[in-house]
Amino acid sequence: MAVSINLNADMAEGFGAYDIGNDDEILKIIKSANIACGMHAGDPTVMQRVVKRAVEEGVSIGAHPGFNDVWGFGRRRMDMRPDDLEYLTAYQIGALQALASYAAARVTHVKPHGALNNMAAENGDYAMAIGRAIKIVDRELVYVALAGSEMEKAGRKLGLRVAREGFCDRQYDDDGNLTSRKIPGSVLKDPNTVQEQVVRMVLEGEIVSRNGKLIKTQVESLCVHGDEPTAISTARAAREGLEAAGVKVVPLTEMSFG
Repeated sequence: MAVSINLNADMAEGFGAYDIGNDDEILKIIKSANIACGMHAGDPTVMQRVVKRAVEEGVSIGAHPGFNDVWGFGRRRMDMRPDDLEYLTAYQIGALQALASYAAARVTHVKPHGALNNMAAENGDYAMAIGRAIKIVDRELVYVALAGSEMEKAGRKLGLRVAREGFCDRQYDDDGNLTSRKIPGSVLKDPNTVQEQVVRMVLEGEIVSRNGKLIKTQVESLCVHGDEPTAISTARAAREGLEAAGVKVVPLTEMSFG
């Protein structure tokens, strides 16, 4: 049986006259787009434009909610009451659903951004708040969650479809969480390193942490960060490496979830 994997990217992270990342080019490589929803980045015009281009390229679309932190690009940790976080998440999903209607498109998944993603991976209250928002807005939405995290646990507890996520361009700590961006080398930029990590993750079910520890994992989706200067080369390396290894790269809508 052929092995399939989804390749996703965080996108639509410009604002007004300012573009961040080459969305048009990366849409030709990936199969699912996580669309910023106006809190950490993005605005209605940017969102609608990227949704339209994603539809043209046959790329499934998902909401990429983050903290209300344009200044810090959503990468600064914030303490929030779980109910406030739940409503903030629902608000962002709804915004993308509205703009997706202009392209006759359907939002298919939710993948938290930046510091929110990192905090929800460790904090069960945050993970459940995001999951409740998904369940209330549309329980058919896929909860994209770091493999083995509190988000994965929350999604399963709530009866949601969960896509376990791995990262093409990030180092991991020994506990399976992502290495802080404050640590040099935490973002992988070398195409060969990226290829080795993703193929090993998909075919062998393991990650090598930055300290050399083997971490067992299972993933349905792999992420590249669209805002990185190396995003195109990283995404291309990941896809080419996977396909050379016999792995089929497909939209999230074509994956099955355990």
